[in-house]
Amino acid sequence: MASPPPAVAAPTRVRRGRVVALGGALVLTVMIAATSIMLPEREAAASTRAQPGSVVTAAVLPSVTAATTPTSAATAAATTAARKMVVAPEADPPPPARSGSGRRIVFDQSDQRVWLVEADGTVDRTYLVSGSRHDNLQPGTYAVQSRQRKAVSFDYTGTMEYFVRFTTGRNAPIGFHSIPVYNNGEPEQTVEQLGTALSAGCVRQRKSDAKYLWDWAPDGTPVVVTA
Repeated sequence: MASPPPAVAAPTRVRRGRVVALGGALVLTVMIAATSIMLPEREAAASTRAQPGSVVTAAVLPSVTAATTPTSAATAAATTAARKMVVAPEADPPPPARSGSGRRIVFDQSDQRVWLVEADGTVDRTYLVSGSRHDNLQPGTYAVQSRQRKAVSFDYTGTMEYFVRFTTGRNAPIGFHSIPVYNNGEPEQTVEQLGTALSAGCVRQRKSDAKYLWDWAPDGTPVVVTA
C-alpha cells in the first residue's frame, strides 16, 4: 500500500497568501495614515483661498467697494461749496454812510480806502491807500483844485506822479498821487503796505490807481473826507 503524499505544499501556499494579504494591509494602512496627515494641510491651505462668501472675500470686498463707489451727491456739493469759499474774492465795502451824493471821490481815513462814485451812486472803483500819519486833514467836503503830472515832495527828497490836489496843509499842498520814489530810485513804501497811514499829509496810491483817478477826476470834482 502506497504511502500518502506529503501535506506540506498546501500549508506553504496558505502562508504565502497570508503574507501577501498582510503586506497589502500594511501598505493600505500607511496610505490611509499619510492621507490623514496631509488632509489637514490641504484643508488649511484651501481655507486661505478667497472663496465666495468666505471671510477673506468679506475682508477684501469693502476696500474694493470703497474705491469704486462714486462720490455721493452730498459730498460733491460740500466739495463744490468749499472750493467756492476759497476762490470767491471778498466783496468790497460800500462807501461810508453820510459821505455825500453825486459824482465824487470819497476818502475814509479810518479804513484808508478811496471810492470813486458815479452820479447814480454806483462805485466805479475802490482801493486801499496810505494817508497821513499826522492829524493834518480834517473831515469835510473839498474839491479837486489842480492836477500835476509829476511833482516834487515838499522836502525835495523824492518825486511822485499823477498829483491831484484838493486842499492845502500847513506848509504844502495835499492831494492824491502815486507812491513817492526817493531820489535814489527806491520807493518810500511797498504796494503791500497800502491800507496803512504812512504819508506826511497826502494820499498815496498804487501807480495804476493814481493814473485812473487822474483821468477820472477833472478840476472841480468833489472830494469827501470822512474820519
